[in-house]
Formats: sequence, C-alpha cells, structure tokens
Amino acid sequence: MDTLNILYVVASMLIFASIMTSTLSARLGVPLLLFFLAVGMLAGEEGVLGIEFAEYNLANFIGQAALACILLDGGLRTSLQSFRVGLKPAVTLASWGVLATVMALGVFATWLLDVDWRLGVLMAAIVGSTDAAAVFSLLRNGGVKLNDRVQATLEIESGANDPLAILLVTAMIALNLDPAGQSVGDILMMLVSQIGIGLVLGLLAGWALSKLLPKVHLADGMYAILIMSAGMIVFGFTNLMGGSGFLAVYLAGVIIGNTKVRATEHVLRVMDSFAWLAQAVLFVVLGLLVQPSSILQVLHYSLFIFLFLLFVARPIAVTTSLLPFRFGFREIGFISWVGLRGAVPITLAIIPVTMQVPGADLAFNITFGVVIFSLLVQGASIPMMSRLFRVWVPTNDEPKAEHEIWVGDQANITLYEFEVKQGAFAIGRHPQAISSKFNTDQVSLFALVRHNKLVKVTEDTILKMGDVVWYAMRGDDAKSVAKIFNNSATQYQKNSEFYGDWLLSPHARIADLPFYNLATRSLANNSRLPKPVANAFDVFTVPPAAGSLAGIDDKLIDALTQAKNQTVEEYMMQHFKTEPVKGDEVHLNDTWSLIVRDVDHRGRLRGVGLKNKTKAESSR
Repeated sequence: MDTLNILYVVASMLIFASIMTSTLSARLGVPLLLFFLAVGMLAGEEGVLGIEFAEYNLANFIGQAALACILLDGGLRTSLQSFRVGLKPAVTLASWGVLATVMALGVFATWLLDVDWRLGVLMAAIVGSTDAAAVFSLLRNGGVKLNDRVQATLEIESGANDPLAILLVTAMIALNLDPAGQSVGDILMMLVSQIGIGLVLGLLAGWALSKLLPKVHLADGMYAILIMSAGMIVFGFTNLMGGSGFLAVYLAGVIIGNTKVRATEHVLRVMDSFAWLAQAVLFVVLGLLVQPSSILQVLHYSLFIFLFLLFVARPIAVTTSLLPFRFGFREIGFISWVGLRGAVPITLAIIPVTMQVPGADLAFNITFGVVIFSLLVQGASIPMMSRLFRVWVPTNDEPKAEHEIWVGDQANITLYEFEVKQGAFAIGRHPQAISSKFNTDQVSLFALVRHNKLVKVTEDTILKMGDVVWYAMRGDDAKSVAKIFNNSATQYQKNSEFYGDWLLSPHARIADLPFYNLATRSLANNSRLPKPVANAFDVFTVPPAAGSLAGIDDKLIDALTQAKNQTVEEYMMQHFKTEPVKGDEVHLNDTWSLIVRDVDHRGRLRGVGLKNKTKAESSR
C-alpha cells in the first residue's frame, strides 16, 4: 500500500511541477513542452529523484493514447474555414513533403553516422514528420497571430502527416529485420490502407457522432468524456482495421468541432484540460525514459542532423511542395522554419527499440536530441521569425474572452468579455452607449466588473480604465466593439504600420479613389482631398499630410490608369495566386501597396488598406 501511495505522490508531483513551470516558460520564452521533458529527465534515473524507468512498451502505450487525445482536441478546434485555404498545400506537405524530407535526411544520416542505409533512412523517417502536439501548442499559445494561410497549412499538415511517417517507420523496421521479405507492392498497399481506411473511418465516425450529439442529453461534464471515449474507440478500431488511427481521430474531431450544438461547447472547454494533461504526462514519461548521459554522447550527431533538417531537408521539401500552390517565398521560408519536432518522433523512436532493431538505441538517443534542439531553436523563435518573414497579422481587434451559453439544443447566446484599456474610446461612456453604431438589439450589456466586483449599472454609470465588461451579441460585431475598448492610439499605430493609414472599400472603383486623383494630377504636395470622391473610403482616418504621398511615379500612374474601371477587389484578386487572407499584399510600385485587412468566410474582401512603405519605415 505504501508503494502505491508513493507512486500517487510522485506521479502527481511531477505533473504539478510541470504545470507550475508554465509561468517560467512564458517569462523565458522557452516552449512549455521542453519544461515537461526537463521535469521527467530530472526525476529520472540520472536525475534528482533517481527513478528507474525503462518500460518502453508502457511509454509507447502512453504516447499513442496521449497523441490521440491531442489530435482529437486539435481537430475539434480546427475550423473548416482553414481547410479552404490550407487543405491542398497541407496534404502535399503531409505526403510528398514527408517523403522528400526522409529521402534527403536519410542520405545525410547514413553518411554522417557511417551506418547501413536502412538504419539511416529509418532514423530519417522517425524525425521526418512535424509534431501535432508541438505545433498546436506553440502556434496557438505562442503569443503571435499568423496569417490564416500559414496557420492552416501548418496545423493541417501536422495532423495529417502521421500516416506516411508511421508507414515509413514500419517499412524501414521491416527492412532492417527482414530485408528479403519486403517488396515495393507491400509498402504501397500499406500506404493505401493506412490513408484510405483512416480517411473513411474518421469521416464516418465524425459524421455519426455529430448526428448523435444533439439527441443526447447529459450533464455538462459528461459530453467531453463521451467524445473522448468515442475518439479512442475510433483510434483503436481504425488501427485494428489497418488504417491510420491518428488520421481518423483528427478528422473525426474536425467534423464534430464544426457541428455547432449544445454539446460541442462543453467538449471544447474540458478537452482543453485533457489535451494539456496528455501533453504533460507524455513529455514527463518520455523524459523519465531517457538517460541524459546517453544523449550527451551523441549530441553532436543530433545537432548536425537538426541543422541539416532545418536548413536543407525541410526547405527542399516545403519549397517543392508549396511552389505549385503559388505560396510566397516569405511564407515558404517561415513554414520551412517551423517544422517542429516533438512527441511524435520520440514515440516513433520507441517502436524499433521494442522490436529490437539493431542500432535502435542510437536512433532513439539522437532523435531525443533533435527534438530538444527543435523545441529550443524553432519553438522559442516563432514570434521573432513570424515578424522576420512578415507572416504575422495584428491581433488587437479581438475580445478578451468569449463563452457560448446554450439556451436550447440548437440555440445559443455568445458572451464576449472586453477590458477597458488606457486611452480607449470607451472611457467616460455609458456601457450600454459605447457607440452610436450599435443598439441594444445588437450589443446587450450583460455585466460590468470593477476591481473584481460586480457593479450595478445605473443611468450615471460610466466606464473607467480597467473595467471589465461582458456583452451578449448577435452577429459579427465583436471585433468592432473590441476596437472601442482597446487603446485607440496604440491600436491605430499598430494597424497603420501594418495596413497603412487608409482603409479602402473593396467595392470602390480605382478611378473614384482620392489616391487615384491625387496620383494622376501629380498632387503629391497637396494635402487637400477632392471632396466629390472622398466617400470612396469607408474610413479615411488621416488626411494625407505633406510628403505622405511620396513615391508616386510613372509605374504607379500607369498601373492605376489601366485598372481605373476595376474595383479595388477586382484589381487585387487578379494579382492573387491563392485564396486571399488577412495580410496579403499587392504592390502598386516600390512604395505603395494594397493590403487585405479582412476577408469573409467565402474568401471575399471586406476591407483593404493602402500603405506607403516609405512613410511607415520613416515613422519607426
């Protein structure tokens, strides 16, 4: 009994310590997943607690279950909107991209380690795919908002590339153990069954569960357990049928998550905790499994393989995968950089160890080192690299939080939380009269919180800095309301630096724009706008001061003249090679450009910024 209680205490302490490091992770800018690994290593055989743990089969069982949970949660949070802009390139990355990475890295690893090519390719296959746990965690909690095309491509790729990675690892294990007993036909058949069965069963299970949920009435906390258990059934059954359980559980999550019913909101709230617990347990167990001294012995090999993967293999795979989809080189560069490795490679590296493949221990230790380097270098640098490659978009127009309250099986009210920031337009205004643009039918006050206490709202109540206000809303007004509560000066500065000073209507004709008239009349030094055409702007935030129209040249005038009868949207759409997303840019000349500010769910432009890059750079 004492042994059992000690086990409870130690296991719980490890998870507790891992979660508590989250505050330190945020301060240091180091991925939280790396702290989970560190806690496990410190508690392991060569660490402080000296826990001996060499149960590779148990670690493999925990790893597979945890990854299934993480993928299910990731699918639940993946909007079908992201499939519109990221499905095709992500599928290409998850197939050809993985294969290209493994081929390039396999040759390098074989040469570097001076081993049989089968072991070299096996090692490359283990680290050849990006990791869903790392990608979902770091992209969604990394403090930066990427443009939708890049975000969707990375997330869908990480959720869909496991079948091919597992196939390659399985095939290479078989080649290492029984070279004469394998054929190309067997490998291709395995690939077809993994992807085909996983795809069919995942979609069928997701559809069946999405139909079942509205008809089941349970206590709120039970929905997540129901979905979790169903997801594990899908995962296990698909594996038994010869398909990819990882692909199936991810797709089932996508279908369920995009079915808006009462149950899904409760599922999302609880599944977030399940996913974090799964990540904590998984990485702590993997940390316990490894011996730091063994990693240090081959750390130089891990570093060389990581650098080759980062600067050669991954860029080759991403470039050849995404160029046919007309991705920009900045987007390709960032996606190449964020090829995060995490729990999946380590879990895959356990399999050859359990099957006693010659050289498997070497592969496991090198893989562990590669994952540490990936989390340290790639994971910690996501915010910096997103700005370097210019694939980020401003995030100051989002509510602080939102919650759905279901008043029926098919009816819900969404509550949005806003905090009054310093310098906000809302300061000094009544909470129910923050703007004449909204009425009580659109934005209804739910609660006002001041100094963590609920405030009774009267006719004389005005908003103060630091107040937290909750509104019940219909429609799509949350972003507009958020602008009223954020610091207007900071908000304008961020938006103007990114999108430019002027907000254009995408439906306005080029010839009707004040900018067109000023350009064609060569009024670069005239700060007054022609009045008849000023209404072509939805918002004309700052009149063009002297010098702000610098950069007008013959190239710009020719481009505008040829397109003068087109709308702004028509002109931009003919220059886009992919589905437009926020932040996409069309260059008018070397100084001026049009930038997408907002896109609706059908891919139509809702707002366009006009940016003078010379002015933006001089203001920094």
